[in-house]
Amino acid sequence: MIRDTSEQDAVLIPPAGHKLKRRALWIGSAVVVAALCAGLVSTWRGSEASVSAARLRIAEVTRGTLVRDASVNGRVVAAVSPTLYAKAPSTVNLKVAAGDTVKKGQVLAVLESPDLTDVLKREVSAYEGLKAEVARQQILSRKQKLLAQKEADTAEIDRLSAQRTLERYDSVGQVGIIAKNDYQKAQDAVQSAQIRAKHASEAAVLEGEDVALALKTKMNDLERARLSMEEAQRRVDELTVRAPVDGFIGTLNVQDRMVVAANAPLMTLVDLSKLEVELEVPETYAADLGLGMNAEVALPSGTATGKLSALSPEVVKSMVLARVRFDGEQPRGLRQSQRVTARLLIEEKPNVLMVQRGPFVESEGGRYAYVVRDGIATRTPIRMGATSLSAVEILSGLKQGDRIVVAGTDAFNNAQRVSINQ
Repeated sequence: MIRDTSEQDAVLIPPAGHKLKRRALWIGSAVVVAALCAGLVSTWRGSEASVSAARLRIAEVTRGTLVRDASVNGRVVAAVSPTLYAKAPSTVNLKVAAGDTVKKGQVLAVLESPDLTDVLKREVSAYEGLKAEVARQQILSRKQKLLAQKEADTAEIDRLSAQRTLERYDSVGQVGIIAKNDYQKAQDAVQSAQIRAKHASEAAVLEGEDVALALKTKMNDLERARLSMEEAQRRVDELTVRAPVDGFIGTLNVQDRMVVAANAPLMTLVDLSKLEVELEVPETYAADLGLGMNAEVALPSGTATGKLSALSPEVVKSMVLARVRFDGEQPRGLRQSQRVTARLLIEEKPNVLMVQRGPFVESEGGRYAYVVRDGIATRTPIRMGATSLSAVEILSGLKQGDRIVVAGTDAFNNAQRVSINQ
């Protein structure tokens, strides 16, 4: 019976040099581990702080096109929102309520102004009186012309009669039938008749010019009266307030049967068919803004593009107001005073050294960055250029391929070297 295999086993004795090799291998491994530990300890001692890599965001410096932009807030406003005013002191009779939809030309309110109504009545009366005077002057002018022409014709008849008498005297004067004295009287009568006819004719012409001038003066007075009447009528017509555009009543500044002064605001009309975006741009970007600049407006339905159509010439509370007009068809679903955000595309800079934007820009003032090499972040002076919402331009201090800490540097406490733990 065989209990086990111990009788079959043979003890092998290793060679004498095998133990030395094994011991040397262990010693070499220990030396390598000690060297690594010493290197790590040396690195750790050379850094002023140690931060976990999970708390940091690291980006690589690249080269490309930097789109300089700015993110601003704004609101949707009506491009056309006229405010209607009272033309004179009056009592307001409202025909609409706030929020009503109206059409162009629709009556919105009727103003009662007795003063303007009385002025119109006086002007109409004055115009009608002058109109009658002009008609009377036309009759007088024709009558005076007829009288002047009558005198001229009578003088002409007298001249012809004297001329015929002289001709008869001429036919018999040669044979001595009439006295020489009578013949001379006949000649004098002809000359006198000619002078009277000439003067009567000229007087008729002057009388015609005189009556024409008097009639023209009356016509001018009538025209002035007509213009005054039309002006009074226009002011009375303006008491009926009509909608200048299609839209809806945004704000009512008065109540029904309220007495208002001249130029008092009555209501605001909003045209929702033409909406724009009014942006509040920080004054630091004011020098870079220009009409026609592209803009992207973030809306609930998506992103819409537009262009800057107007810029405010003044700065209010460190902000400059700008208007953006949509490209093409107006987006649907917009509401008056709806809050939106927009991205202004200020400038494109091709082939520049840039890096992802992060809190390091503000925390270090754009003068320093922590460059990561071999697990150590080293504080390095840099110089930045243009900035955008997502990237910043690097002018000096870094090169393409460098990796820097863009977020989490607030935990470094401005240390020169920081160890990053994986």
